[in-house]
Amino acid sequence: MAGATAEQNFTVSEQAGRLDKVLAGLQSIWTRSQVDKLIKDGQVTVNGVLRPSKYQVKAGDAIQIAPQTVKSIELVPENIPLDIVYEDDDVIVVNKPQGMVVHPAPGHPDQTLVNALLYHSPLSTINGEFRPGIVHRIDKDTSGLLMVAKNDRAHRSLAAQLKAKTNLREYIALVHGVIKEETGTINAPLGRSPKDRKKQAIVADGRPAVTHFKVLKRYLHYTLISCRLETGRTHQIRVHLQSIGHPLVGDPLYGPKKTIKGHGQFLHAKLLGFKHPVTGEMLQFEAPLPPIFKATLAKLDKTDLNH
Repeated sequence: MAGATAEQNFTVSEQAGRLDKVLAGLQSIWTRSQVDKLIKDGQVTVNGVLRPSKYQVKAGDAIQIAPQTVKSIELVPENIPLDIVYEDDDVIVVNKPQGMVVHPAPGHPDQTLVNALLYHSPLSTINGEFRPGIVHRIDKDTSGLLMVAKNDRAHRSLAAQLKAKTNLREYIALVHGVIKEETGTINAPLGRSPKDRKKQAIVADGRPAVTHFKVLKRYLHYTLISCRLETGRTHQIRVHLQSIGHPLVGDPLYGPKKTIKGHGQFLHAKLLGFKHPVTGEMLQFEAPLPPIFKATLAKLDKTDLNH
């Protein structure tokens, strides 16, 4: 199945700079590389004239994007291996690997956790067509535990626990710099960044967000911490830690260019606890660090340990 987008027109108000960068900021559907391809294919004009990606846009310029053919997303079960930590008739607890997107979206139409879960089991219907069973999410390059609802009754119970902040979600994170405090709390509202639509940022009118952290080990240039979430906003840990000057190691979006290379940010959802939606029993699960995380810490123990 495929459809077509209408012709899109933008008038630049305050933005200025390269055409590809300005357009990617105006239009959140496409990445900068996708915008660059549209420009090279002659699908973008500025004031009716074709311009290169490096063209310097000025306030008042009118940008036009030709109609595009867009493939619609079809959610299909896929036989993808799952690391299931726990399962019964109502819930599944899965250990998501780094690199796997949780649910389909533009740019990631398949090979997601939801595609794999649908092949394995029926899921709740509460969260819409493309997010069945998904009560909470973690980023593509964050690994670790997620709770999934197999029916609507379970979904309502798990979602209510998230809202009431009665469940347990604890992450392990490796950050740049040495945190001096043993523990701390970051209470700062989050919302979409006004400067970059792909990022979240601390904004005055954002949604409340609270992260508690505890230092586990200090290295000469890094700190290993645990983070307990009181809320679960998009990119919450990543933005909060960046805001106090300790961005996550390996984070391509919020971290420095000079970092330890891995498969994205060194962030792992290690502990997950919740009350069973039917029996009321308190359940708690733990997932070991992924191999690259453990190997990186072992190397730091030899080369960067703060004795």
